[in-house]
Amino acid sequence: MNNYKLTKLSNGIKVASERIDYVNSFYLGFWFNVGSRDETKATNGISHLLEHMFFKGTKKRSARRISEDIESLGGYLNAFTSKEHTCLYGRGMQQHLEKTFEVLSDMLQNSLFNKNELSKEAKVVIDELHDSEDSPEELIFDKFESNLFSGNSLGYPIIGTEKNIYSFTRDDLINYIRKHYTAENFYIVASGCVDHDKLVKLAEKYLKITSGNKKLRRKRISEKVHKDLFIYKDIHQTHLIVGGTTFGYNSNKRAVSNVLSNILGEGSSSRLFLSLREKNGIAYHVNTFMNSFYDVSTLGIYISTNESSIKKAKKLIDIELDKLKNKKVTEKELKRAKEYIKGHVQMSLESTTNRMMRMGSSLLYFNKFKTVEETMQEIDSVSREDLLDLSQKLFKPSKITSVLIASKNYFEK
Repeated sequence: MNNYKLTKLSNGIKVASERIDYVNSFYLGFWFNVGSRDETKATNGISHLLEHMFFKGTKKRSARRISEDIESLGGYLNAFTSKEHTCLYGRGMQQHLEKTFEVLSDMLQNSLFNKNELSKEAKVVIDELHDSEDSPEELIFDKFESNLFSGNSLGYPIIGTEKNIYSFTRDDLINYIRKHYTAENFYIVASGCVDHDKLVKLAEKYLKITSGNKKLRRKRISEKVHKDLFIYKDIHQTHLIVGGTTFGYNSNKRAVSNVLSNILGEGSSSRLFLSLREKNGIAYHVNTFMNSFYDVSTLGIYISTNESSIKKAKKLIDIELDKLKNKKVTEKELKRAKEYIKGHVQMSLESTTNRMMRMGSSLLYFNKFKTVEETMQEIDSVSREDLLDLSQKLFKPSKITSVLIASKNYFEK
């Protein structure tokens, strides 16, 4: 039974819900189609800082009361910023939906952005930035994308730069909201024990978001040859990412990339896991990843190992990539990968959190509810020929770039 409902209000706000009768809770998200990709060099980091500042007090609530008003009812609030969207969200029991909706609406529309709070929160964000820089397993992913997407705002780090974070003023935040946090960019998404008509009435009651003057436009990614990046860190382990770009959400071929990633390095039966860890015992962390955006995805291999093993690990990776370029995968291996992916998709739907996140992403990227059946069909349609063709295109030397983080001692050898 399809329990998805979608209503577009007169001002352009979209209200979407999925009713799940066997739960007593809800998961509510306020989604905006804006993220670090929509920033400039001068404003990089402002979306993420705004996410923090929404929790620092409104005209009627202090930061402490924002938390207490929800946590005293057994619920919680949080938020996240990505490269293409921002989301404020809350969870609670069904009888507290209106209270959670009202608090989120208050945060969104009535935040004070007090100068002192802004100064304090900027320091918190700087600490967050330094933490990521001290964690090579986190830093390497940011550096991989900034290197891969150099010259495009998609390469900007979500957290921004220290210089920008300290420079943002209250007026900067307010002006950015007026420009980007408009009704056309706004989606209200809820999953769980929710009544759609009630959700629409709550939106009409509490939200006064106005329409914007222009549609969001994003700079397209241009293909270019990328240089490898080497970073010195005082660390024991060596970290490496090898990869490139592939199809984004706007392509029906994205499923091919997903299956290829799975065969290569997802799970304990993947090729890289068996080669590097099981057969050679030279890496604890080895896996592939795919990070998708509207018009492009990154597909890469991440590994961490000791300095003496990294060169051998890279050779083994190259061997596996060559195998995929020169020979079709077996029917058995293809079937295993498909079942693995489909199983994870279906199991993820047992969580109202994941269901709300899936709905929000679906609406922002496809402007509709993409059903699980559609996803399953896309996965099932992937052929051995598709994988061979993509491998030959994706794993060309000119398409591959790498980022290596190692100690200075490694580079001096």
